Amino acid sequence: MFDNRDNIDFAAADIPKLFRALFVPTLLGMTFNVAFTITDGIFVGHGVGAEGLASVNLVAPIMMLVTGLGMMFGIGSSVVAAIHLSKDNAKAARINVTQAYLTCIILASLLGICFYLFPSTILHLLGVSNELMSMAKEYYLWFVPTCLFLMFQIVGEFVIRLDGAPKYAMYANIIPALLNIVLDYLFILPCGMGLKGAALATDIGTGFGALMTLYYMLFRAKSLKFYRLKSTLTSLRLSLRNVGYMAKLGLSAFIGEFAISVMMLTGNWVFGRYLGDSGVAAYSVICYLFPVVYMIYNAVAQSAQPIISYNHGAQQPSRVSHTFRYSVTFSLVFGALVTVLFLLFPTPIISIFLNSSSAAFPIAVKGLPLYALGFTSVAFNISAIGYFQSVEQHKTATLLMTLRGILFPVAGFLLLPLMIHIPGLWLAVPIAELLTALISIPLFRTAKQ
Repeated sequence: MFDNRDNIDFAAADIPKLFRALFVPTLLGMTFNVAFTITDGIFVGHGVGAEGLASVNLVAPIMMLVTGLGMMFGIGSSVVAAIHLSKDNAKAARINVTQAYLTCIILASLLGICFYLFPSTILHLLGVSNELMSMAKEYYLWFVPTCLFLMFQIVGEFVIRLDGAPKYAMYANIIPALLNIVLDYLFILPCGMGLKGAALATDIGTGFGALMTLYYMLFRAKSLKFYRLKSTLTSLRLSLRNVGYMAKLGLSAFIGEFAISVMMLTGNWVFGRYLGDSGVAAYSVICYLFPVVYMIYNAVAQSAQPIISYNHGAQQPSRVSHTFRYSVTFSLVFGALVTVLFLLFPTPIISIFLNSSSAAFPIAVKGLPLYALGFTSVAFNISAIGYFQSVEQHKTATLLMTLRGILFPVAGFLLLPLMIHIPGLWLAVPIAELLTALISIPLFRTAKQ
């Protein structure tokens, strides 16, 4: 299929060269994934309308929840497996990886059952208005199968990168994303399937990605192959302990994705309260754009993670520090560039998603520059949290992710509009990121001492 012999040497290779070897394919894979997200927004915005965008955005927290669970076990298993590999214990690494996969399959299946049993209740909890209920439910019911596939795919990509095959992990992102884009176009526009078509395209694309990761684990894995787990009571008890530890290490990643859900839910509620459905539609455009920026930071953190974790396990603190400095500098430079871009060109960027005649258009154009002010702070926060995850300081990582993703933004959404009115809606997240950065800097310095 694809060559997976990337010759990754976590212990001795030059850090910048090693980081680039992981970062380039990781970024390319994520780029196509985000390209799908943006294209999906374009097709829905122009093929269904602003109400379609709002409906997708209202259901999106479910995807964030599932992504968070996949990230939690993907990062958790990758950190633990990297440390085992640094100590030449491939068997333990394989056991941890297998346990992570099985846990995700069980969780995704249980969530899927719950989602299908209580659709109306869940949609009401997500803040769907009566006017948008039928449209949102159409998308929701067809979107649920993505849950099982997505978790499996995410964990697989973390394991594959650690196994020394970042290029294959890239293909496992690119090919499903391209398939998704093509099917989005066909289902939404020529076939006129609307939101049902958008959801079905996501199901098929994500399912194909999950099959690609499964193929790698079964037939092409080098060190991190599946391991037959014992069915004894002792083995089950040890598996639960290992899964619990992996969940602790990756909990901040789950909170990060869960935080995006909270940000969407709270944002949808306050925008709807102050600006109506047009405000929700405007905010949904920002929610489509945010993954473009977050993708870079996430690619940096995911590329640095196996290097840091491996050398942390091998007790090589100088390589750990070098990797962090290199990765955070890259993120900060990119964050500054994107901030300038969004400040200077909000109108053409928003016009990609909405017609200028839409009531949501001027709202989004005014809000984008304000929202973009937080991108540089996001850059540092994601790098710092990724570092703490990689060196097993899960409590610090979880604290920072909870502050930046839940406590500070929720407080901002509720309080800032009362103080500075509509600009407060857009500044809630940037201020939350800035406050988190101010807290994370001394925590990082303390951890280094």
